[in-house]
Amino acid sequence: MRKISILILATLLVSLLAGGAWAKDKFEEEVGVEASGVKLVREVQRGGYNVLTTDELKKWIDEKKAMVIVDTMPYADSYKKGHVPGALQFLFPIPEMSEWDTKETDGKTKEDFEKLLGPDKDKTIVIYCGFVKCTRSHNGAAWAVKLGYKNVYRYPGGIFAWKGAGYQMEK
Repeated sequence: MRKISILILATLLVSLLAGGAWAKDKFEEEVGVEASGVKLVREVQRGGYNVLTTDELKKWIDEKKAMVIVDTMPYADSYKKGHVPGALQFLFPIPEMSEWDTKETDGKTKEDFEKLLGPDKDKTIVIYCGFVKCTRSHNGAAWAVKLGYKNVYRYPGGIFAWKGAGYQMEK
């Protein structure tokens, strides 16, 4: 019994001392965080839109701010299972879409997207997808700007951040 206790203690001690070797170094992790941050900033600069946080979007919803919220994820695989309350669905692709491609938007046209957003070019538009690295929301926000909308926001945290914050989803 004593040998087993010593073996367990020795294993625990070795694990604690070597734990840093198994876990990713905090400095190495920062490289990934930096890359994600810079990628997001560059997309925002290219797209000409703004960004907002999960708490800011929740506040706007609670205040009943006049806005159009667009979920850019696939209908059956994502939107139908749960989305931000009040969000409409319009599929955008993951790769950057510099030219409109109806094959990438479920056969929908720029005119379909503009109809979804509405005629008021000053209305607040919020576009989101799954998570920060997902670029569907970049495509949606960039195209809203290209179509002349002036108050376009990308919600980069998307449905993962919404769920993570514990906010109610709509189905």
